[in-house]
Amino acid sequence: MKRVISVCGSDGSDEHLSNYALDTAEKIGRLIALKGGVVVCGGRGGIMRAVCKGAKEENGITVGILPESKEEANEFVDIPIVTGLGHRRNFLVVDAADAVIAIGGRWGTLNEISFSMVFEKPLILIKGTGGCVDEIVNGQIMQDIEFTYHIVDSAEDAVEKAFEIMDRT
Repeated sequence: MKRVISVCGSDGSDEHLSNYALDTAEKIGRLIALKGGVVVCGGRGGIMRAVCKGAKEENGITVGILPESKEEANEFVDIPIVTGLGHRRNFLVVDAADAVIAIGGRWGTLNEISFSMVFEKPLILIKGTGGCVDEIVNGQIMQDIEFTYHIVDSAEDAVEKAFEIMDRT
């Protein structure tokens, strides 16, 4: 059975979204596809588009769990799933996963990180990608939480950690 990794991060409207975060997401998509995994994300722009683009470069499978319509899907989504739930769809993005990787992000990403903890999904945060991920890594939010998450420095480390954890379960 294929492993499913959800990748969470900012959409294209995030003015603080860095090229480093986008490049990291694209590389993550490629690496997941090379390992035979499936990418799940919110299906829109920004980090979601970048991870899907990377996966498609290696003939990977991408699933976009969309807020309202198929027209919202980025051009690299293979399987668009329309929910009609708006941002409330975030729990579906996480629930579909065997592991979750978070890159940068704002409220929606923080919401997906929280659902990862609630659903006890393996969670990998990529340090240096900005947004709420770096706020968690730097101890600015969610201090003293009772959940184990993994902090990594690169796309390679994130994908390796995700598959390592999934292989143990």
